[in-house]
Amino acid sequence: MASLLEIEDLIARMALGDRRALAALYDATSAKLFGVALRVLDDRSEAEDAVQEIYVKLWHNADRYRSNGLSPMTWIITVARNHAIDRLRARRATRAAPIEEVAELADEGLTPEEAVLASSMQARIGACLGTLPADRADAIRRAYLGGEAYADLAERYGVPLNTIRTWLRRGLLKLRECLG
Repeated sequence: MASLLEIEDLIARMALGDRRALAALYDATSAKLFGVALRVLDDRSEAEDAVQEIYVKLWHNADRYRSNGLSPMTWIITVARNHAIDRLRARRATRAAPIEEVAELADEGLTPEEAVLASSMQARIGACLGTLPADRADAIRRAYLGGEAYADLAERYGVPLNTIRTWLRRGLLKLRECLG
C-alpha cells in the first residue's frame, strides 16, 4: 500500500486533473474502500457500484482535501463511508414501511447489558493481543480489522507471503486459546 505522503501527493495531483493519479489512488486504496462499502451496504454488487461512485466523488472533490496533519486515508474513508450510508438510506427509503409498522420496530442497537459484554470482550481480546509479539498482533489488526491484504502485509514486514499466513493462523490460534 502507498504511504500516507504518497496518497496525499496523489490527491493533490488529482486536484490538478491528473488521471494517472486517480488510477494510482484506486490501485492503492480500492480494496480498503470496497471493504468499507461492503460493511455498510452488506451487498457485494451494490458495494462495487458504490466504490466506482466514490472514486468519482474523490476526483471531483480532490481540491477540497486539505493536508492538516491527519491521515489522508481518514478523509478518503470518510467520503466512502458517507457515500455508502447515503446509498443505504436511499435503499431503505424506497422500501419504507407505513408509519404504523415502523412504530412497532424495536431499537436494533445494543442493550446496556450487551454493551457491557461487548466492552468486556473487547478488553479481553486486547489483552490477548498483548500476549503476542508486537508485529504479529499488528498484522492481525491490519488484516482482520483494517482489511489489509496478505500481500501488503508481507511487503510491510519484509517477509514471504506464506510467513504472513503462518503468523496470522498461529496468532488466531493463540487468541482462541487465550479467550477459551
